Amino acid sequence: MTSLTLDREAFKRVTQESVHMLLRVVTNDFCIPDFQRFSAVIEELFHSCKENSEGSLACYIPELNRVDPNMWGLSICTVDGQRLSVGDSTAHFTIQSSSKPLTYAMALTELGPEVVHQYVGYEPSGVAFNKIGLNPKNRPHNPLVNSGALAICSILQPHLSPSDRFKYVENTFRQMAGGQTLGFNNAVFLSERSTADRNFAIAYYMKENRCFPENINLHELLDFYLQICSIEADCEAVSVMAATLANGGVNPLTGSRLLDPAASRDTLSVMHSCGMYDYSGQFAFKVGLPSKSGVSGVIMLVVPDLMGLALFSPLIDHHGNSVRGVQFCQELVNRFIFHHYESHLHTGKKEDPRRLHEAHRTDTIASLLFAAEANDLATLRRSYISGVDLTAVDYDGRTGLHVAASSGALDAVKFFIEVGGVDPNPIDRWGHTPLSEALHFNHPAVVEYLEGVLRQFEASS
Repeated sequence: MTSLTLDREAFKRVTQESVHMLLRVVTNDFCIPDFQRFSAVIEELFHSCKENSEGSLACYIPELNRVDPNMWGLSICTVDGQRLSVGDSTAHFTIQSSSKPLTYAMALTELGPEVVHQYVGYEPSGVAFNKIGLNPKNRPHNPLVNSGALAICSILQPHLSPSDRFKYVENTFRQMAGGQTLGFNNAVFLSERSTADRNFAIAYYMKENRCFPENINLHELLDFYLQICSIEADCEAVSVMAATLANGGVNPLTGSRLLDPAASRDTLSVMHSCGMYDYSGQFAFKVGLPSKSGVSGVIMLVVPDLMGLALFSPLIDHHGNSVRGVQFCQELVNRFIFHHYESHLHTGKKEDPRRLHEAHRTDTIASLLFAAEANDLATLRRSYISGVDLTAVDYDGRTGLHVAASSGALDAVKFFIEVGGVDPNPIDRWGHTPLSEALHFNHPAVVEYLEGVLRQFEASS
């Protein structure tokens, strides 16, 4: 491999779109700073759970009864894109009921909670996931039981043709997975459809009780629901989906907002109380994290504002949850301060791998000044939205506006003044102002702009 040497200007051109990420790499500014150590602990827990051979395959769905019972995989994706995969993380499986929180979040984003909750509730049912029954308002108890998932499917893009509706959901799931390839297992779909008597009974009972929009085609609805359950993914894809929920609806790999923040919040709330079939209450007590399981052996686990996890082992317990997956989740919160109600003040021997939110002020100022010099509006916007003080100064009393003006970064100069509303004429310890810096370093466009701003400022004062 030959070495490549860049001069200062070439380096700036190459890195100007990624200055924020480069700075985070150099300063180790990630939500899990010691990711190597964290990964080692995760692998230790993973291998200890591998010894657990309890449980059985989902025999009531013929195709799921044919998978390799020894598979065991895990993937993690943090909200800033750190990744870890262990074991059979690329083994494909049908996502089954782990799709339900995703379609619920989609419906909330598209239609809003007022419309969605006319069709489905948001509280635990206290009964089996495939129970024929409704709440006192004649609605499914929540979107994570079969009746609730059918209700959600009935209001997702109902004007589209069956093929277009499925393609719409598949494309959205793919975006949540960061563009990773998803598949479709037709054998599982046909297998489930041939044994769907209970789901048909639920659907007819719901139709009798006017739980669906008018003119619903039940056979098309059941096919749509079972097709979504038969989408294939692997742990790596599902972990990114989970991380999208953990990140308030923004995909951590692409930066695209896919879900409304309130929709993500409400989805996680329902996952916390209803996500593990009729084991949900015990799981919420012992693990204290939002999750959703599927009878294929997948568990989607979310640590809000930190990461998403996907666990896959097809050996399930009598509740329908992966035995190894549940054990891993319990071991995870026994080792780390992840339980929702865990005290961060009295931790005992538990570890907290997260970066402290009270980051040093010098790091914040350095990031701000770096972005100002590079004309990096994306980072400046993120800083502004996050509440960073745009008037913060370094040890010489120089503001971001000083740095932007001295670098000729006109867009950054305009951002500080027009968006941030900062003082256009601050003075550093050497008596320099942004205008004097622009004059000294010969940036006429910045000079012209600042002179105009100062004239307006003087006229209005």
